[in-house]
Amino acid sequence: MGSSGSPPEGDLLTISAKIVVAGGFGVGKTTFVGAVSEVPPMSNEAWMTEAGEGIDEIPPGGKSTTTVAMDFGRITLRPDLLLYLFGTPGQARFWFLWDDLSRGALGAVVLVDTSRIDESFAAINYFENDSELPFVVAVNQFEGKPVHDLDEVREALALDPSVPLVTCDARDRASTIATLTELVSHTLSLAVLSGPRELAGSVPQV
Repeated sequence: MGSSGSPPEGDLLTISAKIVVAGGFGVGKTTFVGAVSEVPPMSNEAWMTEAGEGIDEIPPGGKSTTTVAMDFGRITLRPDLLLYLFGTPGQARFWFLWDDLSRGALGAVVLVDTSRIDESFAAINYFENDSELPFVVAVNQFEGKPVHDLDEVREALALDPSVPLVTCDARDRASTIATLTELVSHTLSLAVLSGPRELAGSVPQV
């Protein structure tokens, strides 16, 4: 007969939370959501055409599609914690959607490509100054991308010391899960310091 004071897994109250995956154009947001989602991810991708020439900069690697609304995926991070992932569009002309996508979210992951680090400033500035969401910055280390010391990256981004900076591979499920776990842990630590948020105070420890 079991003597544990913990409820059986089937009796756990499942909490859902919204997570924003943000970053510059072509940094890997769609890949990140697709790598970790337990369901076929929904992606509002459109072909890049000549009509966008001069408006949307094409990143190295020949990217031929772009997110025009959002990416959506879902992952059960723990038996009692379900995350809904919303990837933002990266182009400046779609930034007006960011407020709507961030509304009601638990936190955000900002992806950074160190070969185009200037593309990251707008997203970091948004979460530092125009949003109250906790966020972490994840350096996306695709194969062939330059590898930099994280202290150097933090300095280049002028990132506040309180914001976690991690590495990840947006193609790898385990790596993306580790990044999401870091975000939830960071959010919980802020809730302990400043008092519970509406949702963060209910999120189980990870």
